[in-house]
Amino acid sequence: MTDQLTVSVLGTGIMGAAMARNLLRAGHTVRAWNRTSAKATPLAADGALVVDTPEEAVAGADTVLTMLHDGPAALDVMRRAAPGLRPGTAWAQCTTAGTAALADLAAFAREHELLFYDAPVLGTREPAESGRLVVLAAGPAAGREAVTPIFDAVGDRTVWTGEDGAAGSATRLKLVANTWVIATTNAMGEVLALARALEVDPRSFLDTVAGGPLDMGYLQAKTSLVLEDRLSPAQFAVATAAKDARLIVEAGRQYGLRLDVAAASAARLERAAAQGHGDEDMVAAYFASFPEASESQEPWTTEEADGGVR
Repeated sequence: MTDQLTVSVLGTGIMGAAMARNLLRAGHTVRAWNRTSAKATPLAADGALVVDTPEEAVAGADTVLTMLHDGPAALDVMRRAAPGLRPGTAWAQCTTAGTAALADLAAFAREHELLFYDAPVLGTREPAESGRLVVLAAGPAAGREAVTPIFDAVGDRTVWTGEDGAAGSATRLKLVANTWVIATTNAMGEVLALARALEVDPRSFLDTVAGGPLDMGYLQAKTSLVLEDRLSPAQFAVATAAKDARLIVEAGRQYGLRLDVAAASAARLERAAAQGHGDEDMVAAYFASFPEASESQEPWTTEEADGGVR
């Protein structure tokens, strides 16, 4: 097998579309499908073959890559693709599916004699578009030639966590990483909300921690999205983060843990989505601190962010 592969990309949202474009830039043949066809159509201009059904997308593919909303969605689409699958095809399952859904996905792979790679990714819109994702991968060493070039095209690093994709070691690592990201993002939102309520210039807080042990690039980058009203297009959407937070809570429950911060984060994200911020960047969980339709839901003006609050 050469390094140039035929790849079926099922799911071309924020992440899937960016990954498909990087696969095309790397010289691979891409067949793209999305449930909402309008999200896949622009890929044709980049050289992808956009098809109408999952079955068409996977026919003759060396590798199938799924980047869908959740585990049940990935399983549903693969069932629709089943007539076009051939034994021995590699399946890079990149959806953040959670631990509970993984067993059904792996069972489908066994039933159809697919090489199953549990391969969620770390990163948001910008690293996805620039091919700088971190791929977390578990799957058989025999057959990795069908996925390694794919992972190299979409990411700048692949972390192999095991040879049994069904064991879910990559998914479990992804949930641990997302726990940190989601908790941190929600904490930022509460910091900004409290600053507004207490009439504290948020820049004074950011300047106070700048360069010290409490500072981080993520803090500066994410808070600026709220302060400068740049929540769209989302790097990682509120609605998707809410789904991931629920998967974290469920995983904790499955292993006998009570994850209070993750549960509170899920509730905040869901509340922000209900207020109309579901498609905005996940730091828009900031708005969950305010009553719905409150005047305080409006972002800071330039004057407020630069020197004071009302």
